[in-house]
Amino acid sequence: MIYIIYILTALAALVPFPAELKRDLMMLQQNSYRNDRYMRWLRASGDTTSVIRLTGIVVLLFLLTPMVPAVVAMPCALLYSVCAAGRLLGAIYKKPLVWTARAKRIYSVQLSVAIIAGAAAVVPLSMCAPLEQICHTVTCAAIALYLLSHPITMAAGWLLQPVEKRINRRYYDEAVSMLRSMPGLKIIGVTGSYGKTSTKHYLHRILSEQFDTLMTPGSFNTPMGVIRTIREMMKPYNEVFIVEMGAKQVGDIKEICDLVHPQIGIVTAVGEQHLESFGSIENVQRTKFELVEALPSDGLAVVNNDFPMCASRPVSNVECIRYAVTETEGARYVAEDIRYAPDGTEFTVVDRENDSRLKLHTRLVGECNISNLIAAVIVALRLGMDPDKIAYAVAHIEQVEHRLNVKRTAGGITIIDDAYNSNPTGSKMAMDVLRHMTSGKRIVITPGMIELGDKQEELNYRLGTYIATAADVAIIVGRYNRQSLTDGIASVEDSTCRVETVDTFAEAQLMLGPIARSGDTVLYENDLPDTFK
Repeated sequence: MIYIIYILTALAALVPFPAELKRDLMMLQQNSYRNDRYMRWLRASGDTTSVIRLTGIVVLLFLLTPMVPAVVAMPCALLYSVCAAGRLLGAIYKKPLVWTARAKRIYSVQLSVAIIAGAAAVVPLSMCAPLEQICHTVTCAAIALYLLSHPITMAAGWLLQPVEKRINRRYYDEAVSMLRSMPGLKIIGVTGSYGKTSTKHYLHRILSEQFDTLMTPGSFNTPMGVIRTIREMMKPYNEVFIVEMGAKQVGDIKEICDLVHPQIGIVTAVGEQHLESFGSIENVQRTKFELVEALPSDGLAVVNNDFPMCASRPVSNVECIRYAVTETEGARYVAEDIRYAPDGTEFTVVDRENDSRLKLHTRLVGECNISNLIAAVIVALRLGMDPDKIAYAVAHIEQVEHRLNVKRTAGGITIIDDAYNSNPTGSKMAMDVLRHMTSGKRIVITPGMIELGDKQEELNYRLGTYIATAADVAIIVGRYNRQSLTDGIASVEDSTCRVETVDTFAEAQLMLGPIARSGDTVLYENDLPDTFK
């Protein structure tokens, strides 16, 4: 019987390790395969000192301490391994690992490093040691490797850096060659702290009425994402290429511009997002305007003046058209006669310089969407599109998933899905939309906002004050921003907002069932990725 326990323990101890390596690789992937960002996540998340890992250290000490009999330590190790394996194998992630070629290479190196290290500990014993000692050593090695999965993951990424650089360089050169072979291609860059993805989609829909248009899909807004779009999706007959440009530090936008060389650039916003990596709002501004600085002298910059850090940034290297919805002073294009209706929004785009007006109707709601549409309309007009075609396209634009997307359930409940707008301005606009929903209770479900650096607490507290005046019920998810949000709500004296706190979105859904009724509105404001709790 004792031999069976030893064998089962050794086998069970081997199961959690490859699953943990896969999870660590997923987190490395979500941090752009960069060890510095991965280490930052480790520090912020406390993953290295989680309960399961601290318990593993205790179990390993039991196994290695002569005073603890093996007949006691091995069953403890068996129980621990089963719990660790169950936790990993049963986990469901919001953004699971994508098995790209690079991910497969890193995982292969992770396993290779682990196998070599484990073999070095076990093989010398296998020739002469009794079975129970071999099983004991295998168990110790497996748990030790599980506890060392973070450095193993970083080591695999580091070892593959020369290989990845050569592969990326080859892909880069192929993308450059393809772009050079299409001199007539009109390239439009879109960047901003928020609004860039929606603007990209709206612009693509409008331009597709007249041009063969390609845009970077999904979140392909990094240099490698753009390269992949060019290599895998671009066709010789494409006439317009819309490139979403994301950034988390100074130089990121310039890197993409050096690859694609845009002729038109849209800056949708400069705001307090990714402050942990940027360090300051001034660095955010500098980075977003790298797109404007990269434009040729005969190019066009389209800049949103609703944001002070956009309006205050002078542009002298290229023609600059400024637009606005609220801060209209100094803007050439503005929105007037805005009217919200059950079927969407009506508004008029006014060109103050030419005294022209374009009346539009859209299914979209919210000032942020009107702003994004104005930027797209400006570019479409510059490219010579007929205003009637523009109006037709705007009327048929579909809502972008998870970005102030309004749906109605069969039970008569209105759902506003704003799960991707994790920023101060977008969240405030979502609250403004919710405030106008007066047919029933207004319910908001949110974990707050992330990656705001030193302003994390302040801006989530401010979001709490907006929730207090816009919602009847607030369900705060998770613990990351709970205190700031609840304090902000409580600070509004005349608020009647009822506050509930839960640890997960699953619990929020269970709580929502008895609360929501026909006629009510539920706003999902942000959904934290797996890198946050």
